[in-house]
Amino acid sequence: MNDKLIIAMVGLPARGKSTMACKIANALELDDVKVSIFNNGAMRRKFASENTSAPEFFSPQNPEGVEFREKCARINLDMARSFLDSDGQVSIIDAGNVTRKRRRLIDQTFDGFPIFYIECVNADEEVNEVYLERKSSLKEFSHLTPQEAFDSFFKRISYYESIYEPVSEKRNRILVDSFEGCILQVQILDQVPYYDRIRDIITTRIIKNIFLVRHGETYYNLENRIGGDSDLTPKGLAQAEALADYFTNEDLPIIFTSNYKRTLQTAAPIAARQKHCSIIALTEFNEIHAGVCDGMTYQEIREQMPQVAKARNRNKYGYVYPDGEGYVSMEKRIHRGLQKVFYLNNYGDNIMIVGHQAVNRMILSDFVFRQKEEVPYSYMPQNRYYHLQIDPHKKICELKPYAQHP
Repeated sequence: MNDKLIIAMVGLPARGKSTMACKIANALELDDVKVSIFNNGAMRRKFASENTSAPEFFSPQNPEGVEFREKCARINLDMARSFLDSDGQVSIIDAGNVTRKRRRLIDQTFDGFPIFYIECVNADEEVNEVYLERKSSLKEFSHLTPQEAFDSFFKRISYYESIYEPVSEKRNRILVDSFEGCILQVQILDQVPYYDRIRDIITTRIIKNIFLVRHGETYYNLENRIGGDSDLTPKGLAQAEALADYFTNEDLPIIFTSNYKRTLQTAAPIAARQKHCSIIALTEFNEIHAGVCDGMTYQEIREQMPQVAKARNRNKYGYVYPDGEGYVSMEKRIHRGLQKVFYLNNYGDNIMIVGHQAVNRMILSDFVFRQKEEVPYSYMPQNRYYHLQIDPHKKICELKPYAQHP
């Protein structure tokens, strides 16, 4: 039994529990550990004779709903126990487990086995709201309008909040900020198999596939102008269509863009070729703001503002445009944008980001070690994309063409 472990997830709905569970399971499997996830929600949907997405189904004052959910939880726990009693090594209980009563049931079911509780929280209200919008687009809410689905899921969460008891009574527990990807509290009083590995997995970014794409050619590109909100040229629109053709057979649940037309116009045909794809525009991925130089060509800057051109040439990374920003001042917002991407995207899904030259340089530098002074010179063509993969054993970064001709 030395290699057997139960991981019990704890937290409100839409706090990243399932994403964390999948992340841990997939990483342990790479280490040849036999892992299985037992999800209470999947069990509920399997045995329910009708749609159980209505918020009142989750009310603590609804005896029929409580009884049905308890039944599903017991079936799930029994299956997890059977997995460990055979040749399984790690069972992950993916559920809210928000009450001490439910956690006592887990303890009783796995008496004699080590149990490790992972509690997921996120206090960032802005991100939680966007995540709720994402969750409310799930199949079980398809009979509702987007606003009705959002309100329904929000009310479901309020019922869980009304009975929530934070994990403080357990000997082996960890509190994780699932948005920041950091550990807030730890208590380990017993020998917990795989603990060092799990702690590393929790705090390490693991990615199946990121496709980092620069928008297609714009009219500003033709004129060598910086900034602005230019449309794509006919060539740029053709590049977007070529991207759409290239990625037709890749599953892209979400495409992340900036708020500017050129990224949205590039993403639109790609999303249109997908079965189910949302475009989420993040202000954090807006192009570098050139301040008083916005809309100017580099030649105009050299002629009209030679002091700006000289200062920027001396330190391109650290220079900040007058009334604008620079690479150095974008660091914080780009980092937050990436945090949103990984929090909003289900673990294991492909990720596509359609961004801008400077923004994509900053994103790439977050995965590939480069000195800061080198970042502004990273190659960001409009006829190729960067493919990134990260797992606990390796990192891959490759620049790939998406069409035969530029």
